[in-house]
Amino acid sequence: MARPPPTAVAATLGDTPDELEAQFYEALQHADLERLMAVWADDDDIVCVHPGGGSFIGAGAIRASFEGVFGNGGGIPVVPEQVHRLQHLGAAVHHLVERITVTGQQGQQTAWVLATNVYVKTVLGWRLLAHHASPGTPQGPHERPAADGDTPTTLH
Repeated sequence: MARPPPTAVAATLGDTPDELEAQFYEALQHADLERLMAVWADDDDIVCVHPGGGSFIGAGAIRASFEGVFGNGGGIPVVPEQVHRLQHLGAAVHHLVERITVTGQQGQQTAWVLATNVYVKTVLGWRLLAHHASPGTPQGPHERPAADGDTPTTLH
C-alpha cells in the first residue's frame, strides 16, 4: 500500500543525495518527524535499522520507531562524518560515520556509529530507501587507506 501524497516539504528536499542526506540529519537533530518522513521514498519496502535496535520496514513502522526515539528526549545530536559516496544512474549509497555526543550524569560522552544510507532517484527527486546504523562504540573511527601488504583483521 502506497503512502499518502507528498507534502510541500517533500517537494523541496534537494536535488542530490547529499542535499537529501543533509535534510535527513537535520530532521534527526531537531526531532522533526514530518521532515524526517518526507525524505523517505514512497515505497512499501523502505527499511530502517537503528543502532542496536530492530529492523523497521514500511513508512508506518519507521514513523512509529522515530516517534518513540523522539519521545525519549527530543532530537538526536548526530553529525555525519567521513562520507564515502557511490553513485550510479538512479541510485546512490553513502557509507559514513555518525558522531553522537550527549551530556549525561557522567559528563559529555561521544559514540560513533557506522551507517549506510541508500538513495534512489524518483519522480519527486532523490529519496531515502534504506538507513542502516550499527551499534555505537565509544572508540573513534580510524580512517586510513590500506597499505600494500596490509592484512584485514576481520574477514566476512
